[in-house]
Amino acid sequence: MDKQPLSSPERASHDQIMRQYELLSAASPVADLLHAMAAPVLLLNPAWQIVFANDRVLEHFPTPDLNSILGQRPGELLDCTHTAARHACCDLPLVCPLCGILRALQQAQQGVAAVEDCRLLRANGKALNLRVRATPITCLDIPLIVFTCLDIAEEKCRELLTQTFFHDIGNSVGIIRGATELLLTEKEREIKEKLRQMLLRAIRWLLQDVGMLQALLTAENGELQPRYEALDARALLQDLAELYATHQAAKDKHIHLRPEAEAVILWSDPRLLARVLGNLLKNALEATLPGGTVTLYCARVGDAVEFQVHNQAVMPPEVQAQIFQRAFSTKGSGRGIGAYSVKLLTEQYLHGTVCFQSQAGLGTIFTVTYPLIPD
Repeated sequence: MDKQPLSSPERASHDQIMRQYELLSAASPVADLLHAMAAPVLLLNPAWQIVFANDRVLEHFPTPDLNSILGQRPGELLDCTHTAARHACCDLPLVCPLCGILRALQQAQQGVAAVEDCRLLRANGKALNLRVRATPITCLDIPLIVFTCLDIAEEKCRELLTQTFFHDIGNSVGIIRGATELLLTEKEREIKEKLRQMLLRAIRWLLQDVGMLQALLTAENGELQPRYEALDARALLQDLAELYATHQAAKDKHIHLRPEAEAVILWSDPRLLARVLGNLLKNALEATLPGGTVTLYCARVGDAVEFQVHNQAVMPPEVQAQIFQRAFSTKGSGRGIGAYSVKLLTEQYLHGTVCFQSQAGLGTIFTVTYPLIPD
């Protein structure tokens, strides 16, 4: 029997893998036990290569038979965009030091069972949300890692939407706080009346957010149901500009709605659309230096309406590469949900698209585009 040290980074040969597979297949209690399990289970050798898999693996992944995946690593089976097959400069998946799969395998390699959550981007552009478990064992004198993975996409989506609503509730609370502080010190009657109206509007938004969160938490599937109505794009931006002018993030900064912004009528969910544009506006204000300006614009483009939020700051390349990732933030732990929620709500619920430009001389422009009438 050929043994490998658990820390070996070298791939085993095809002959070695086949010998191990044949030994494990012949041990009927082991094979029968693994095939009886409801979750996909892989047995990995010390080089993290598949030497056995249960029937659930063949059901969950597009592979014709077990022989076609023997010798692969988990990332290769899952079609991860960062696998060694696509990065000839790296045999092990060290290009992903924060990957949950890699962390779990490294701990198992050291003799410690590990459970990690992992968001994996596949080569087809789709993402997987997985909970992986790696447990070191010895079977038939072969050092192995039992590797299981569960799809937790629904759980993560529910968690994400909950975080999104708490984030947006925080935005509404910030507006209420700012408007209240100004109302207490303002002397001019006309301005005080505007602040009262702004405060009432923000409170209504806050109550709507709480109601939507309650519905989300009690819904069986956790999905939002947009409620469409006719909206004036320019009027919505004007309301947001006035509302966020009282936000803490707008202190010593300016919000400018371009005069040529068009009064385009579209059908959309006013709460979700206001949440998207409000998040973009708040993020732009936070990136703007005191004395700076955030510019808003909207226009009809064919059968769609395009909204733009611009500020003069330029995002570093590493920030641009991850800006729409869940929980990515340059502001610290627990932040960074805003940009992700923009993409989530725009693309999954409002039938729109989102993109951005960020470069010297231009600043940063986020553009969200929605059909005038959703399909």
